[in-house]
Amino acid sequence: MFLATLDSTIVAPALPTIGGNLGGAAFLPWIVSAYFLTSTAVTPLYGKLSDIHGRRIVLLSALALFLIGSVACALSPNMSVLILARAFQGVGGGGLIALAQAVIADIASPRERAQYTVYISTVWAASSIAGPALGGFLAQHISWTVIFWLNLPIGAVAFVVCDRRLRNLPQMRRPHRLDWLGGLLVVGGTVSLMLMLTLGGGLLPWRSPQVLGLGAAALALSAAFILHLARAPEPLIPLTIFANRVIDKASLSMFFAMLVYAATVVYLPLYFEICLHLDPTASGLGLVVVLGAGVVGSNFAGLNMPRIKRYKIMSYVGLPASVASLVALSALAPRLNFWEAEALILVYGLGLGTLFATLTVAVQNAADPPDMGAATATFAFVRSLGSALGVAAFGAVIFAYGLGEPGVDMHVDPATAATAFRVAFALMAIATLACLAFFVAMEEVPLRGPAAVAPEPEMI
Repeated sequence: MFLATLDSTIVAPALPTIGGNLGGAAFLPWIVSAYFLTSTAVTPLYGKLSDIHGRRIVLLSALALFLIGSVACALSPNMSVLILARAFQGVGGGGLIALAQAVIADIASPRERAQYTVYISTVWAASSIAGPALGGFLAQHISWTVIFWLNLPIGAVAFVVCDRRLRNLPQMRRPHRLDWLGGLLVVGGTVSLMLMLTLGGGLLPWRSPQVLGLGAAALALSAAFILHLARAPEPLIPLTIFANRVIDKASLSMFFAMLVYAATVVYLPLYFEICLHLDPTASGLGLVVVLGAGVVGSNFAGLNMPRIKRYKIMSYVGLPASVASLVALSALAPRLNFWEAEALILVYGLGLGTLFATLTVAVQNAADPPDMGAATATFAFVRSLGSALGVAAFGAVIFAYGLGEPGVDMHVDPATAATAFRVAFALMAIATLACLAFFVAMEEVPLRGPAAVAPEPEMI
């Protein structure tokens, strides 16, 4: 879990340097989105594979694929190869966190699982603090490739420990059909949409045949995916899950939350470097605030939900505060200094963090016990899909203003850069408002089980 969470935070501060060394700044979002995309598509498949073949062998296989992808990333000679390597790395990464949590669920009862909250929180906090600072420092003073080489020693330790300890794991195998067609359709539709957002308005006009064709392909593949889910005997995402009055609203709320959150993690370092003129190390340290605040907000909500009858109240306070901070960032982006920007980012992270725990516990509380695995996997799928599309969509907005090659051409017109980020922050505020609207519409079902047991908060 530490290996996967560190990788999700260490890359963003190095993006400007990577763009400067390899070129192709317009495709920088794909370094993150390619990973999100493949990891999103394979997450439900890993759950079913581990049911068929056992957790240990599937977890070790995912770890091996992740480490091979890390080597390919470090050796990439250009942007195209790096994006492909990150996509391959995501095939392995999609199984790490999901299978680690499945192992905990296999060996610990719900009451016992509360103690693991401390371990999971420690892992997320450590990666949130170490990842951005380490990524910026390595990119500035050594080489961005070290970010990927670093996965090898950590992965070797994880491999040895998992191989030895999980030999004692109870074997609970169940027959399943793997929905490979569903996975291919969702990857095809999402790739088409992301390519349209990346190419449109930048390399190609929005009305060009290529961009319009990609849009049409995205719509057609998405429609085919929905039809397939309705007919498949064991679909990648069971549509019956969304008939639940809580899960449907919670999933939409999480989608818009991650649409914004993933974009802030990726593009705040660009904002710091281009608009506030910070170096990569300082930009990485600046990112620690939003990640750490999200962890604090998530822990606070998760630990207090059993003690508060109206548990949605925490996010009723947190989400409007997040919207207000994004509005302030949009209005004041050209005139903020580093500490003023950090204060607004802190408020945003704390507010949004309360949502992650609240929604996850609400989904698990609303799902029927036989549907618990499907509901949790579907919710994770929607969250990852929002992350992938958020990075691509907001990248299209920012790079449409022609910010040049970050890391090389830092002499960007200040007014143009400020406009790009003002528009991006304003759109983020609108998306967070949509998140709030679906959260308000979600029914507040009383939590099941003894109130003395704190639910495990969902980390970011």
